[in-house]
Amino acid sequence: MEYHQPMAVDVSVVIPTFRRPRELAEATKSALAQGNAGIAVEVIVVDDSPEGSGRDAIAGLDDARVTYLRNPAPTGGRPGAVRNLGWPRARGAIVHFLDDDDVVPPGHYAALKAAFAARPDVGVVFGRVEPFGDEAQLAHEREFFATAARRARSSVWLGPKVGLAAQMFFLATLFVCSAGAVRRECLEPLGGFDEKLRLMEDTDFYGRAIRRFGAHFLDRVVLNYRIGLSLMHSPAADRAALAESYQRIHAKYRAEWGALDFYAMKALARTVLK
Repeated sequence: MEYHQPMAVDVSVVIPTFRRPRELAEATKSALAQGNAGIAVEVIVVDDSPEGSGRDAIAGLDDARVTYLRNPAPTGGRPGAVRNLGWPRARGAIVHFLDDDDVVPPGHYAALKAAFAARPDVGVVFGRVEPFGDEAQLAHEREFFATAARRARSSVWLGPKVGLAAQMFFLATLFVCSAGAVRRECLEPLGGFDEKLRLMEDTDFYGRAIRRFGAHFLDRVVLNYRIGLSLMHSPAADRAALAESYQRIHAKYRAEWGALDFYAMKALARTVLK
């Protein structure tokens, strides 16, 4: 089932989903509602469930701006691979990778479009995250994202690439996947997401994008982030799995930028930016 519309698109929203039809409908509606601010939006839903659990939720919206794709070879929990099925179909100048349980706050895409227009020198825009959901975790999550926002602000003096990229690669991530957006023209040079990464694939993707194309921190809430289970039904992250992911991420960085740059960025993160 695919819906298409012959219009110019400002923002293409790619939503990977797995067996969360209610949350998927809410996430999709929040993206489509950005059109009320005069932003042309398309939504590309990529369903990774074998039975196509998101089909009815999308059909119920009955909106020509939505395209539904069912992954013919479900990944079993590789969100990068699922996102990579969606973005090649994007027609917008800006691509937003929205998780199926998150919510886009009103007016975000208008602010996003304005931020990209004002900063033609950057390929990524990200902003503050406001968590909601599990009350037991809410205070902790709010503190984490408040700290991340302070760290992002503190990197401005280093320009749009170095400080932010150093933090993404060598310190705690500055934002979750749904809180960032990227210019469509940057995706092919980056090769999309690393499909071999089961964990931290979004940190790797945005770290590479920022290091290569630069980023702008939009100092406003850009995402309502639902606290709960992982989007793509991954098991709880353990230290060994995270270590394996970071080993691959860092090995790729050294291969692309060289050992001198790698250790200089690591030292910057662990001293000046820590």
